[in-house]
Amino acid sequence: MARWWLALLSLLAGALSAPAAARGVNPYPPPGMAESACPASRDGLWAQDERVRANDWAWLCRYRADNALVDPANPPQVVFIGDSITENWVGLDPVLFDKNRLGRGISGQTSPQMLVRFWQDVIALKPRVVHIMAGTNDIAGNTGPTTPEAYKNAVRAMVALAEANGIVVILGSIPPTDRFGWSPSFQPAPWIAALNGWLRDYAAERGAVYADYHAVLTGPNGELRPEFGPDGVHPNAAGYAAMRPVAEAAIAAAEAKFGGQR
Repeated sequence: MARWWLALLSLLAGALSAPAAARGVNPYPPPGMAESACPASRDGLWAQDERVRANDWAWLCRYRADNALVDPANPPQVVFIGDSITENWVGLDPVLFDKNRLGRGISGQTSPQMLVRFWQDVIALKPRVVHIMAGTNDIAGNTGPTTPEAYKNAVRAMVALAEANGIVVILGSIPPTDRFGWSPSFQPAPWIAALNGWLRDYAAERGAVYADYHAVLTGPNGELRPEFGPDGVHPNAAGYAAMRPVAEAAIAAAEAKFGGQR
């Protein structure tokens, strides 16, 4: 019996003295709070560092340095928050974006991730208008199984934060797609149609602006028209050119609402 206890104590001592990684504890970053939570990787491309991403679920580090460059005395007119469709928009349609319109899209993100970074990447920048486009990756389940109500709650929370801070909301429709290349058996088009119907109604309920990109991009079966995006999910330059008049009209309508609030 004594030898059994000695063996057990030896095993426990070994476990406690083992390296953090061996005990299943992530050794990066060090535990606790720090003044800077966005360390640079060896080559300066911290945004590509999987160690950083593994500890930054909402990727708060992605735009932290860019946000620090925004002049508080000259806040942006519009901040666009979203996923890859928003992130790609900046590069493929630079006419829409200038120093007064900021893109804060992150590829692959779902609405709860956007909600986590909404204060940092939108509210703190004090724009007059926020353009929210989310849902493609919620439907795809990028951050795990979810429900329509969970998506709606994340959108509601972002809208409430914006309203409480005097920011006019544009709710962008979920763009069309009838397939996900990474999940070919899934049929997203009916989910997109249902959630877009809710977004339209919720925008009307809250006095927000609804930007219907789906209508100008979709084919007869709820697909992204191939001339607007060969991969069936992401708009190309032609797709963004078709979206631009919708965005400009929505921004003009939001600016009119902002003027009415003053």
